[in-house]
Amino acid sequence: MPLLDASRSILVMIDFQGKLVHLVHRPTLVLEVAHRLLRLADLFAVPVVLTEQYPKGIGPTEVSLRAAFDGLSVPTFFLEKTAFGCCGDAGFEALLQQARPDLAPGRRQIVVAGIEAHVCVMQTVLELLASGHEVHLCWEAVSGRGEEYRRHALERMAAAGASLTNHESVAFEWARDKNHPQFKALSALLKEGQPQG
Repeated sequence: MPLLDASRSILVMIDFQGKLVHLVHRPTLVLEVAHRLLRLADLFAVPVVLTEQYPKGIGPTEVSLRAAFDGLSVPTFFLEKTAFGCCGDAGFEALLQQARPDLAPGRRQIVVAGIEAHVCVMQTVLELLASGHEVHLCWEAVSGRGEEYRRHALERMAAAGASLTNHESVAFEWARDKNHPQFKALSALLKEGQPQG
């Protein structure tokens, strides 16, 4: 799996919703890293797709995360879905195409965060891989109700070809060089300390 390239990347944030987001394994870590990923996407001009799974039943995106998403300066895209895997919704591929209109699926690098690891995240990742996308799975921002569900889902996604990564690796790969114009802002973000679980 090659290094991430900001000009080929899309950040996909899957179903950080309602009460469910507070019931997953290590919810504080998951939300803190999700916020950091949004800030990093803004720094490196990476478009962001946010999804919600049947919000009438599960509730909307966690309030602070939705506010951060709405405040981004990069292109943002929202999908309300009923299919568990994002690719099961006909609108998802169209959003990816809008996010990176110059890139075919095989050239897109999808950075994934979300819940639940063993349901919506895993189905999305497996379908993205099957359609030729590179998938970089930010393990700190992927969770589910139960550590074993999360762990085995991550193992299955990695075995299928997803690259397990973390938000710092994502950031440094997008920057690539300390002379990148956004490196000082990146450094300041990381100096805020490690997200805690």
